[in-house]
Amino acid sequence: MLLELDADQEVLREATARYLTDQVPVDRIRTLRDSPAGFDADYWRAGAELGWTSLLVSEEHGGGSISGAGLVDLTIAAHEFGLRAAPGPLVPTNVVAAALSAAGGEAHTEALENLLAGTTVASWAHAEPAPHDRLGTVGLTCRVEGDEIVLDGVKRPVESAEQAGYLLVTGRTAEGLSQVLVPAGAPGVTITPLKTVDLTRRFFTVRFDGVRVPRSAVVGELGGAADQVERQLQQALVIQCAESVGAMQAAFDLTVQWAFERYSFGRPLASYQELKHRFADMKSWLEAAHAISDKAARAVDAESPDAPELVSVAKAFIGDYGSELLQDCVQMHGGIGVTFEHDLHLFLRRVVLDRALYGTPAEHRQRIAGVVEHLKERA
Repeated sequence: MLLELDADQEVLREATARYLTDQVPVDRIRTLRDSPAGFDADYWRAGAELGWTSLLVSEEHGGGSISGAGLVDLTIAAHEFGLRAAPGPLVPTNVVAAALSAAGGEAHTEALENLLAGTTVASWAHAEPAPHDRLGTVGLTCRVEGDEIVLDGVKRPVESAEQAGYLLVTGRTAEGLSQVLVPAGAPGVTITPLKTVDLTRRFFTVRFDGVRVPRSAVVGELGGAADQVERQLQQALVIQCAESVGAMQAAFDLTVQWAFERYSFGRPLASYQELKHRFADMKSWLEAAHAISDKAARAVDAESPDAPELVSVAKAFIGDYGSELLQDCVQMHGGIGVTFEHDLHLFLRRVVLDRALYGTPAEHRQRIAGVVEHLKERA
């Protein structure tokens, strides 16, 4: 983070950093690879008390920001997650909580209260397998039958679906995109685990075969969810980018320290000109990643007209150069960089996974081109 934090934001940062350092040190993260959930329920509940799940929720619904810019506040916590490769469904739970808060009404009050309390988590079921695996493509159908909504289709990957109490499902109706809040244990919902490179994150394929929920389960307006879905995508990208930058920073710092401590032919590695040049490149990528991540967070929080462009720029840049930076860090460490005992792979895993979620860098470059073309037409 390059943002200048005020006193309250610094309290959030320090509290999150201290809690994560205490509860999930790197040795603990390694043991979580054998955990079915990837995180402990008590750990998440205490994190919710620190504000991890309430920053995008209005005060009217029991949440509230610290600085008046809730999404910017949340990136502070996300950055600390990245610095430690910390576990927990920070992105999807906050996206769902924000959507329920924005929809208002009484239908989802209980679900939102549970998310704020940290007694359960939620996930956004939006991505789909081929042939609907392009960003923004939705094949799952929602049809109205009397007082019920019937869902048919497949979502993949869905983070923490097996641990979630609720799934916010994006589907297509005759009128347009709709979103429905589905209990994860509803009849007709089949959850199948997937393999992932991250040690603590769990992903699943979720199949909906004639899943029936009451019409009150619709979040927002039936057939009118396109704008809200775009808003959710932007929020997810901002949180994810902040986390990725945190992981990039941690890996870079580890590598700089290694280069000064490791000697070759009587000289520290950091003294060799070729490595100095490479460090200069990496540092420029890192500082640019900080800057564009922070800029996108402010734009999306303020719902600025340039938010769609900025958030895709951030994802494309961080997705490409984050992976490049981490691979360079691994190479500079030599053989030890690819060992399980070293901490470096924790951050490599996190950045590589983040690169693939919520659209690839290539897909976001296409979105940028679309925005530019639209501006040309308007001009």
